[in-house]
Amino acid sequence: MDERWAIAPEEDGGAVLVALHPDGQPAGEIVREPDLVAAVASRPQVTRWVWRSSAEIYPRLLANGVRVERCYDLENSEGLLLGHEGRLGEPRSAAAAWARLTGAPVPPDPPLRGVVPGEQSSLFEVTAEPVPFEALLRVYADQLRRHQLAEYPDRMRLLTASESSGMLIAAEMDRAGLPWSADAHRQLLTELLGDRFGGTGEPRRLTELADEVSAAFGRRVRPDLPADVLKAFKQAGYQLKSTRRWELETIDHPAVAPLVEYKKLYRIYTANGWSWLHDWVHDGRFRPGFVPGGTVSGRWITNGGGGLQIPKVIRRAVVADPGWRLVVADASQLEPRILAAISRDPALMEVASDPGDLYKAVSDQAFSGDRAQAKIAVLGAIYGQTSGDGLKNLAMLRKRFPLAVAYVDDAARAGEEGRLVRTWLGRTSPPTGHPLDEATLEGPPAEDLPTDARKARAWGRFTRNFVVQGSAADWALLMLAALRQSLTGMKAELVFFQHDEVIIHCPADETPAVTNAIQSASNTAGTLTFGQTPTNFAFTTATVDNYADAK
Repeated sequence: MDERWAIAPEEDGGAVLVALHPDGQPAGEIVREPDLVAAVASRPQVTRWVWRSSAEIYPRLLANGVRVERCYDLENSEGLLLGHEGRLGEPRSAAAAWARLTGAPVPPDPPLRGVVPGEQSSLFEVTAEPVPFEALLRVYADQLRRHQLAEYPDRMRLLTASESSGMLIAAEMDRAGLPWSADAHRQLLTELLGDRFGGTGEPRRLTELADEVSAAFGRRVRPDLPADVLKAFKQAGYQLKSTRRWELETIDHPAVAPLVEYKKLYRIYTANGWSWLHDWVHDGRFRPGFVPGGTVSGRWITNGGGGLQIPKVIRRAVVADPGWRLVVADASQLEPRILAAISRDPALMEVASDPGDLYKAVSDQAFSGDRAQAKIAVLGAIYGQTSGDGLKNLAMLRKRFPLAVAYVDDAARAGEEGRLVRTWLGRTSPPTGHPLDEATLEGPPAEDLPTDARKARAWGRFTRNFVVQGSAADWALLMLAALRQSLTGMKAELVFFQHDEVIIHCPADETPAVTNAIQSASNTAGTLTFGQTPTNFAFTTATVDNYADAK
């Protein structure tokens, strides 16, 4: 039985709540209780809590040992519904939704406060504008109505439900924290960078490399200042556009080797050095603040600490507790498998039904066994490499997998024409002109096209990838929800997620069950998201003491 209750916190620590009918209308009298945590804990029969924001309530429940099975996050769902309606970017707060419903002026969303290092709140914290409880109930009922107006109502309901679940999982992961050995991290930094002068200054190895760079130029050069480096190379007779490694390694100069090494170590020093360790690792845990749906495609981000950019060498500091293990699971070649499922291309689904190497299978069918060329072709189709060799590769793919290529071609054409595209569950692309960062729209040069045509082509590349990457994010939400449910009753904890990788921290004797739960969750998510297809969403798993050993 699906028993739903709406709840809202009160300033005195209490709560106001009411049971709900399936249509969102109250199913009884509104109740006020003196303690929000007790109000939730005393109703274990509730299968879904409807609340304004998970960030507002769930960390408080977790801090008191109370977990909930499901929730419906009004503000997160408002953002998804606005996007589906072509209004992405409009205020998504409950106050804004209530204002739109009543015809009042719509307030801007409140400013977000980032995670403070060491805190255990996993979501953006906000200073919310007060909204009466009865108004929240009306907003919820209206959102249920708007789901019915979606292109595929059942899919849209699944999307908002799964992303609400993602909000719970993010808070739980941040509460648990990623196991992190501060001692191993310090030892690693000393091995890589050497001791710090005076205990707090620049590390010895960086100073040595900086001296080598300067010696190669015959004068003092600051390797941490790109402008200074470019000026030195220009004086030496080399005109470079950047200090990127690939460009540096195209020239023959004695400064290149120490400069490349300096840049690599300097990045570690500034991004994951001693200061980072002091700020972000506490009590043996790293808590970056996971944010579900932090990008327009639905991919997660973190709200601090560079949680999704942990360098491979730094992963040596991610160490399981004594007697515990890390089960690291990586979805194998996920995006091509997603394309098979959403395009319903029979030939590509047949290839993707095998949990083995998809690119090898594609190469056997379309590229005379050349796996490297097949991989470039498949990723080129998804990411928009449609000129030069990419165009030839695309033609070969189109001949063997016509529906798959047509699916992304149609999405690209829609973007170029200013139309919206959607993921499988209904997450919708931004309207043309939405401010995306340059890296998102970066692609092959097209100097021969007018400015407007170049912009349209760039947006088409974005929408081509959006339907695949976004549908992968849809699947990942349902995979995480199924995995969370499978881990119920175990000591195992979900502690990390990014795109197509999860880490579970568990007692050593639970590792077989956890490994089985991961693949089972993947299979369940594939069916729930895309229906019955032969596509296999295989995971590669590794059980390790140290995260670096998983790759």
